[in-house]
Amino acid sequence: MYKKKQGLGGWIATILLTLYCLIAVILIGNMIISSFKTKHDLLFNTFGFPKEFSIENYQQVLIKDSLYRNFINSIFLTVASILSLVFVSSMTAYGLARYRFKGRQSLEVYFLLGLMFPIQIAILPLFVIMRTFSLTNTFIGMIMLYTANMSFSLFIFTQFFKELPSALHESAIIDGAGEFTIYLQIMMPISKPVIFTVMTVSFVQIWNDFYLPLVFLAKRSLHTLTLAIYQYLANFLAYWNYVFAAATLALIPVIIVFLIFSDQIISGLAAGSIKE
Repeated sequence: MYKKKQGLGGWIATILLTLYCLIAVILIGNMIISSFKTKHDLLFNTFGFPKEFSIENYQQVLIKDSLYRNFINSIFLTVASILSLVFVSSMTAYGLARYRFKGRQSLEVYFLLGLMFPIQIAILPLFVIMRTFSLTNTFIGMIMLYTANMSFSLFIFTQFFKELPSALHESAIIDGAGEFTIYLQIMMPISKPVIFTVMTVSFVQIWNDFYLPLVFLAKRSLHTLTLAIYQYLANFLAYWNYVFAAATLALIPVIIVFLIFSDQIISGLAAGSIKE
């Protein structure tokens, strides 16, 4: 099979991406190694291996500082938000892709504007609305915010549903299936690659999010893992050994998710963007 030669631009992009990946691996590796150092060892041996591997940092953050509670908060908020996001965005995309009504294209453009403008630019009116309805300091309010920020997932689902043959929908209607039955029992099963993609990308975004929990979760018992890590940096003298240990723990679920669903991410993006 003929393989197109890579041009100068391709080589430059490859070199830059390779350097970026190499730097990222080095920094992450140093973070993991430093998480086993004592504060004194980290101060005088920043980039070397620890003189003696110690799990004291992990004992401090997990047990003494009760980081496991923040871990549980992050897991619950992330999982609940992803389930809500997938359900709402897929159902909305199904309606936009399968039905023709006045204003449909304008509605699509409106939703896609979220890809251009981050949610942070509307943080003040959002805070006023959330406080008015007593949704601050609640996981329900956070789940609603993450669900509303569905521009990417809506775009992927919409493109996928548009590429499905209309005969599939019409034959289901002839067989007597209702719209919700078609959506739940036909459309969702065949859109598994897209679902895995949306779930994985959303997991990383929500799990690593710091800004929205900082604004809307002032109650300490509701703090997520990112807020808990920030507490170690908020002091005048940062406890970097605890920061590295907590950050390493926060990195583990992300690595696991990508190792399991890496193939599904690629196939899902292809299914939601390539037109035949």
